[in-house]
Amino acid sequence: MKPKDMPRTLHIAEETSEGSINIALDTILLKKQAIVFVNTKKSAESLAEKIAVQFRKKKLIDEMATAKLSEDILHALDSPTKQCQRLSHIALAGVAFHHSGLVAKQRDLIEEHFRKGIVKVIVATPTLAMGVDLPAYRVIIRDLKRFGNWGMQYIPVLEYEQQAGRAGRPSFDDHGEAIVIADSEPHKRELIAQYLSGVPEAIVSKLAVEPIMRTAILSLIASAFVRTTYELEQFFEKTFYAHEYGDMNRLRKIIRNMLEQLEEWGFILIEKKTAQDADSDFVSALKYAFAHDASSDRKLAATIVGRRVSELYLDPYTANFLVVHMQKAFSIASPAASIAQSAVAEKKVTPLSYTHLISSCLELRPLLRVKVAEVDRIIAFMNQHEEELLTPIAEPFSDEYDEFLSSLKTTQFFLEWLDEKDEEYLLEQFNVTPGELNSKRELADWLLYSSEELAKLLKMHPLVKDIAKLRFRLNYGVREELIPLLQLKGIGRMRARKLFNNRIKDIAAVKKVDLATLAQIIGKAIALDIKKQVGQDLDPQHLEVKENKRKGQINLNDYDE
Repeated sequence: MKPKDMPRTLHIAEETSEGSINIALDTILLKKQAIVFVNTKKSAESLAEKIAVQFRKKKLIDEMATAKLSEDILHALDSPTKQCQRLSHIALAGVAFHHSGLVAKQRDLIEEHFRKGIVKVIVATPTLAMGVDLPAYRVIIRDLKRFGNWGMQYIPVLEYEQQAGRAGRPSFDDHGEAIVIADSEPHKRELIAQYLSGVPEAIVSKLAVEPIMRTAILSLIASAFVRTTYELEQFFEKTFYAHEYGDMNRLRKIIRNMLEQLEEWGFILIEKKTAQDADSDFVSALKYAFAHDASSDRKLAATIVGRRVSELYLDPYTANFLVVHMQKAFSIASPAASIAQSAVAEKKVTPLSYTHLISSCLELRPLLRVKVAEVDRIIAFMNQHEEELLTPIAEPFSDEYDEFLSSLKTTQFFLEWLDEKDEEYLLEQFNVTPGELNSKRELADWLLYSSEELAKLLKMHPLVKDIAKLRFRLNYGVREELIPLLQLKGIGRMRARKLFNNRIKDIAAVKKVDLATLAQIIGKAIALDIKKQVGQDLDPQHLEVKENKRKGQINLNDYDE
């Protein structure tokens, strides 16, 4: 809130035709810092660039102080993209843009230097308002609308308050200023009514989202926090969700349906107490009367697979989806599998099969959107690789068709990364920034690791090695041929490719090649280091080579065919 003696009107010079730039300039003249919130990544980059131009024009920043930051941002990736170059140039003027498209190192650098006062203005998307302790003297909220299901819509009042709440630095200022920008008097009155006088939206329990509730129920059972249907019911009666929902009878039905699903998928067991089934300890959830009190209680227990699904933090729906389609892959890979071979005779399992499988999971959304001009290309890709797809092909014009095409485009994106395309290429071809690439890779790795663990438990051993190999390749973004070289510390995708192209294709070749040749390819320091890793100790004058017989040498057997 503003102190009583603070003037109600701020007089800001109109240096440009854009209000947010003028306010940013005024903030710097006050020797303060500002965060500007806009609604898209593209807008953040564009506005930051415009502000940087004005800062340079007016010589408001000492570029000697920002030179190292600019350099660090540029080289956050081995091969800087155009986005890296753009951010580096802007940072030199004491300005930065901040959004999910940046890699974590770049975001950390910007936040650290903003706290130090080196970065004066950050132009950000609303994600910066959530969970990052980064206050500023001024918060400028330029965009209060963003594109939704019904076109451009006002953001929620709660989101506005999150952004405005960044104004005010407790250690430096006794107040802060949050400024929204209106382009007319009627617009000003509308914003005052909508936000300054608006009522925050009701808080909604996360348990209302089906995947979260499903995951929570399995977690409660797998951890033995609840052991019976009565205890499960009692737990949910005390939640905010039950208070919000208001109808425990209907909530019991929701819980019952989810228990039925979990049992059907093989993740839990439910005690059996009916006379006709007295010879067994457990009964199908479809047959039991859901407990309303302790006298009609049923014991609950997680299966081994159910406990592992819970430990992996997977939505049980996703876990079942992975299991069902991996069983199909197992039947293709194993001639002795019990599933009828006629159904899979025309199929084959490749890295594309697993990549498309995880691209079809809810956790990887939002998927890459298919533009109208791309539809024919995506369909051609589908036809070319139809025999490698484990999931059914969606029917044209069905509700699932657009999402299916998006899963194929996302698969294409991953395959290009695995084919050693760099971040700049992916940005140009798929509009995927380095930060988004890292996020997608982390999610994909989690889903592949989960698939690997489930395959082990279900004894689908032929799949385990292939999935592990794909995870390794996905981490580095390389073809399979580089795997042996990437076992060496200090060797990434670029150095591994250089070595391979110079006919150094494995550890044996690294041992065989002379140091001078190796140093020419990857540099002397790295050459000495990897020679040591493969058991060859070189003295500083290169006068002798001794075989080091110590244990713990790199073993590539796990990756042999």
